[in-house]
Amino acid sequence: MHPDKIKPMLFSNMKHYSGKQFITDVISGIIVAIIALPLSIALALASGVSPEQGLYTAIIAGFIISFLGGSRVQIAGPTAAFATIVAGIVAKNGMDGLILATIIAGVLLIIMGLLRLGGLIKFIPYTITTGFTSGIAVTILIGQLKDFFGLTYPEGTITIETMDKVKAVGLNINTLNPYALLVGAVCLLILIIWPKISEKIPGSLIAVIAGILMVRFLKLPVNTIGDLYTISNELPSFHLPVLSFAAIKEVAPDGFTIAVLAAIESLLSCVVADSMINSHHRSNMELIAQGVGNIGSALFGGIPATGAIARTAANIKNGGRTPIAGMVHAIVLVLVLVVLMPYAALIPMPTIAAILFMVAYNMCQWRTFVHLCKTAPKSDIIVLVATFVLTVVFDLVIAIEIGMGLALVLFMKRMSEETQVKGWVSYDPEEDPDGPALKPLPKHVRVYEISGPMFFGAADRIISIGYSENTKVIILRMRGVPALDATAMHAIEELHARCSANGITMVFSHVNTQPMHTMEKSGFIKKAGAENFRPHIDDAIARAAELAASK
Repeated sequence: MHPDKIKPMLFSNMKHYSGKQFITDVISGIIVAIIALPLSIALALASGVSPEQGLYTAIIAGFIISFLGGSRVQIAGPTAAFATIVAGIVAKNGMDGLILATIIAGVLLIIMGLLRLGGLIKFIPYTITTGFTSGIAVTILIGQLKDFFGLTYPEGTITIETMDKVKAVGLNINTLNPYALLVGAVCLLILIIWPKISEKIPGSLIAVIAGILMVRFLKLPVNTIGDLYTISNELPSFHLPVLSFAAIKEVAPDGFTIAVLAAIESLLSCVVADSMINSHHRSNMELIAQGVGNIGSALFGGIPATGAIARTAANIKNGGRTPIAGMVHAIVLVLVLVVLMPYAALIPMPTIAAILFMVAYNMCQWRTFVHLCKTAPKSDIIVLVATFVLTVVFDLVIAIEIGMGLALVLFMKRMSEETQVKGWVSYDPEEDPDGPALKPLPKHVRVYEISGPMFFGAADRIISIGYSENTKVIILRMRGVPALDATAMHAIEELHARCSANGITMVFSHVNTQPMHTMEKSGFIKKAGAENFRPHIDDAIARAAELAASK
């Protein structure tokens, strides 16, 4: 099974599909649908859209991504990672802005898959994914404080940004509703304790039932979904947003963020799933499926979707081993939408808040965060903390941009520190024909050994190479240089020009393939003389001695 194949995993799995596996997949799909139901509603509300839109996402995107996906077991739908981004887009550009941003993201994901960029995700540092995941968890938690405590905000209170929400909670904490807090606390307790009692029935479903019963039968003055939203059990309908260049330009950055985040999250989920079932996903096919799934979700009233690690893990634990399980999960949710959606109006808002608290806790990775802060190099800790703080204080777009920029600058600094230029005074060809020690070099010859990649961050080391008045030949020993870029090449050309002006010849020893190719392409080998490029240091020293004698 080739991991880079652009072919849906479903088509490969159908060759050896059995009736027994079909039954297991159907059971797993039903269980995953039960888990997805309260989560989809909760994540839709956290995203600032109506409850049924969470189900539309799980149904449309869930079905398409399972049908076309590059993983055998991936379950897709709305995830917590998108909640704060989606809420921001809806508040700023409305539902049409969100649809357009999601379509742009879908198109970008398809292009990424077709260009076979699935492997590039590994170049996003672990510190950045950990930093923004922890940051998103904190923003979700802060966003749910209002409903958990049953706070009332004065009309016109702005709560788009996370810091606005913190301020609003602080200013209105005196409006706390003790009944809402009681319902929220009981539901949270159920969510914490229930997994220890049973893993077959999801704790979120038990919490929802308990919350409804408490508010309904104890007649508690607590807001329910029905008090705040109009709920529909209609099937999703097609809606194309108004397209204009100005609208596309406005939401293009959001579309790019959704695409990058969907790619990272879905491929991370695939990697986790692979380790659980000892399989290999097709990353490029998965990106194409995510793209098509997001476009489908957006056009039928849904929100951005991606692979959901928790639901994928639940699918695996319950025996799902082919994409049929994910497709069954979507079909079951259609039945739930039509039959049970009106009852969602009874779910208390503190119950939704409690479910999202648990989602935030499960995704926050605080143990990993603390471990990295204790053990990682300083530059990695800077990237981790900066990405986390920027995600919470500003938003994910700024966090990823600055985090990646910081990571690249600090990586280049570290690499430039690895590049060294050392001057020799002697060598021993007998002890190590390719190594330094003991014998004096020929008169008027200087040897400089360069180790590490020669790139723009280390080009100044070349410029700093010096020589005395009686130097006739300089040898650059380059066996420790794996790569050479244009800036470092320019520095070598400048050094060569300086040496030529002072009557000094440059000889090169053991130049590796990539640096040699760069030198050849730039015409430098011709300029310096092909006879001055030698395979070993003893050859180079013999050539230098010959040149020094002739001078």
